[in-house]
This record gives sequence, structure tokens and C-alpha cells, in this order.
Amino acid sequence: MVETEAMGCERSDSALVAAAKDGDRAAFAQLLERHYGRIHRIAWRSIGSPEDAEDIAQDICCALVTKLVGFRGDAKFTTWLTGVALNACRDHLRRRQSQNRLMQGAANLAALTPGPDGRDLYRRSWIASDLAALDDTLRETVILVAGEEMSHAEAAEVLGVAESTVSWRMHQARRKLKEERSDEDGS
Repeated sequence: MVETEAMGCERSDSALVAAAKDGDRAAFAQLLERHYGRIHRIAWRSIGSPEDAEDIAQDICCALVTKLVGFRGDAKFTTWLTGVALNACRDHLRRRQSQNRLMQGAANLAALTPGPDGRDLYRRSWIASDLAALDDTLRETVILVAGEEMSHAEAAEVLGVAESTVSWRMHQARRKLKEERSDEDGS
């Protein structure tokens, strides 16, 4: 047992990643335990179905053994992992053949209030009701900034875009949602 663990201190993500890369199964398990909630939340918010989110999260956990080798440490582990989760969600959405199924999943998400960890999934009601109306790039940006409470800089790093692009996307999302509300009010 590492001395810091014996004293009750948790190992950093960096230390766990290094140990996991060296074959330490306990370190890998601790990384999964520490970050599973994030993976599942991102999948649930991106896909809109708790069942699909669970499948995606499990797939990510299984693939993480081999993907971890590619983690260079250029970014924080959580930033890299968020990118892995978003990519898995994108792949899932691409495989989905029916737009109706996507819209049904989004409708199911809007009906849910408590998240898997007992917290309110969306503290901002406009996200829950209108998230499905946004295109993929806007939806992913809103999920990271509003849902995961990332800064624009952190979201930009995950998405591989400039911070100004994240700011622009958030502005576009607000504008689009405001337009849709005014269309609904005027109809």
C-alpha cells in the first residue's frame, strides 16, 4: 500500500493513470469508480435514454483499458475522459438509424428530473425541455457548459475548438431556444 493511501489521502488521477498503464488493476478500478458518474451523466445527457447511457458507459469502461495507453497527459485526465465519452456518444448517435428514435429518447430525457445520483439532472429548465431541438454541436456544448458546469475554456479543450467558438455556440443555443419559444407563443 502506498504511504499516502495509508494516511488516508487519495491518489491523484495522474498517479492512478500511471499505475493503471503499468498494469495496476486496483488503480484502474479506482479511476473507473471515481469517474463513472461523469461518464454516465454525459452519456445520459447526450443520448437521452438511461438504458443507452448505461450501455455506452459500460462500453467506455471496457474500452478504457486500451484507450488509456493513448492518454499522453497533455490535458487533465477528466478533460480527456470527457472527450472519450463525447466521442462514444457521437458514435452511438451516428449508428442510430431512425431520427424518430432520437427524438423519443430526447422526450424521455425531458420527462426525467432526478439524475442517477439523485441530483436534479438539469438545474435550468430550458435545457431539459429544449435540448433535443439543438443540433449536435450546440447540444454538446450546452451539455458541457450548462450540464457539466465546465468553463468555456474547459469545454473548448474537450471539443477541440477555440474558446470563442464555445461562447458563440452558447449564444447560438440561447438565440435558437428563444426563437423557438417565441414561435410557440405566437402559434
